[in-house]
Amino acid sequence: MDADGDFDSYTVDVVSLSLKKADGSTVDTLPVKPRIDFADLVDLKEFLTAVTIPPGTYVAGTLRLDYTNADIVVDVNGTPTHAVAVDANGNPLTTVDLDVQLDNRKQLTIVGGRPALLELDFDLLASNSVDTTKSPVQVTVQPVIVASVDVADSRQARVRGPLTSVDSAAGNYHVDLRPFNLASARLGDVTVHTTSTTQFEVDGTQYTGAPGIAAMAALSPGSPTAAYGTLDVLNRTFTATRVHAGTSVAGSQFDAIEGTVVARSGSNLIVHGVTLIKKTGSVVFKRGITTVVLGQTTKIIKDGPPDTSLTIGAVSVGQRILAFGTATESGDDVSLDATAGRVRMQLTHLLGTVKSLAVGGMTLDLSAINGRPATAFNFAGTRSQPALDAVVTSNYQVDTGVLPLTNLDVGSPARVFGFVAPFGTAPPDFTATTLVGFRDVQAVLSVGFGSNGTSAPFLTIDATAGLVIDNHNSRIDLRHFIAIGPRVYDVRQLASSPTVKPDASGGLFAIGEPNTVQVFSTFADFITALNSKLLTEKVVSISATGSYDATSNTLTAKRVMLQMR
Repeated sequence: MDADGDFDSYTVDVVSLSLKKADGSTVDTLPVKPRIDFADLVDLKEFLTAVTIPPGTYVAGTLRLDYTNADIVVDVNGTPTHAVAVDANGNPLTTVDLDVQLDNRKQLTIVGGRPALLELDFDLLASNSVDTTKSPVQVTVQPVIVASVDVADSRQARVRGPLTSVDSAAGNYHVDLRPFNLASARLGDVTVHTTSTTQFEVDGTQYTGAPGIAAMAALSPGSPTAAYGTLDVLNRTFTATRVHAGTSVAGSQFDAIEGTVVARSGSNLIVHGVTLIKKTGSVVFKRGITTVVLGQTTKIIKDGPPDTSLTIGAVSVGQRILAFGTATESGDDVSLDATAGRVRMQLTHLLGTVKSLAVGGMTLDLSAINGRPATAFNFAGTRSQPALDAVVTSNYQVDTGVLPLTNLDVGSPARVFGFVAPFGTAPPDFTATTLVGFRDVQAVLSVGFGSNGTSAPFLTIDATAGLVIDNHNSRIDLRHFIAIGPRVYDVRQLASSPTVKPDASGGLFAIGEPNTVQVFSTFADFITALNSKLLTEKVVSISATGSYDATSNTLTAKRVMLQMR
């Protein structure tokens, strides 16, 4: 999976992933070389399996990344922009080996008869420094992979692969796992469990519960599947909340594009920056303009319970979509004829500041939709009164229904998940399915100290008092912020030095050096190692995520990552 970053695409080749025992012996776990877009894994994690790992205790791993053909696209003021990856000296990146040292308290133990779990998180925020003043945009990379055997992250997981069998009575099915858009390779059998509430889309038709399993049973073995759901760590089982199968999987019968609608003109949807999945098997990010052509025969589907009443008018500006049809490429631009295809409306994510609250509704000063600045969208035609289109972003009206508003505060940031209102019918502009108030929006701290680093980044280094950052350190570079949604604090302008403390429930703490990352499960061990390393090394950057209290100027972190040299 991948931590938050400001990338539209971050695609690199993973050459190998090997595990190492204490005696130095190693074993390779990847029989194929997957090409992974880590920007696709911000709110999602992907399963892969390795069925040939010998029993034993593993203390470290090595990940080899190949940036030679990397496709990195950075969002610059709402425009997807090509970027080049370089090392600390400004040289183009090629192959990079990264060693990950597991915590001595939490090593990976393989025993016969029980699946072992290892979670790998490529932290884009800690790994990259973006300079948009250069042409082309330059991304300085020092890769950071955080590894954990706890698998405590609760984000949704994805299991993909061709269907092998269905057990209708048990309500489950089996796939031959093929993650990361791999067209071939056998990576082991995985059982996908379903429930009476699991939503299915099979060959373009939606089902709920048992009828969905029945539809799966009617498919031919080898049919493509993609399941989204949760992992029960204790029982080692995966249960799907949503399943796509057959021609409902991108790249099976149709070409497909995935992205967010930035404008609509008649029956044409405009999408700026898309992932293009061709039925030939290729997957590429296209940073130009994509036009999706709809027709009266275009089928509209929406994530969630089946809704047969949807027409092409349901798709409006700001909606995240997966559109199926026939693609024609022209450089970085794409035209997708979906008149004989279909469009799936996917869960959409808003970020903004609460302007007003009332029973059943709220108004946002909208900052971003699906991570793209609100200023990048053209809302013309979205409202029933065209004169109101000009004030959409500053007065974005959300239908909250019966959702509780107790965690929302006027004047504070909020995150909203749901679906955009049909084109030309707003307000309300959006129907919410989930609300995340300011107190629950994750805070992100990032402070850089230049490529040479500093030997004195902290005023205090203590397992109890935490890390007190010297916010007047002369080495602080372009990165110096604490962000909570759209609210950003300039660390250098804070009245006092910010403190980073560990969350009482635990977390992950890591120290990265060129080609090596050491992971700690306790803050005390992390502090001990930091004090030792500062005798001979300098801190290049610190990034942390958790909750921020502006009154005490303290970030309580679930994750802290230090880069050193």
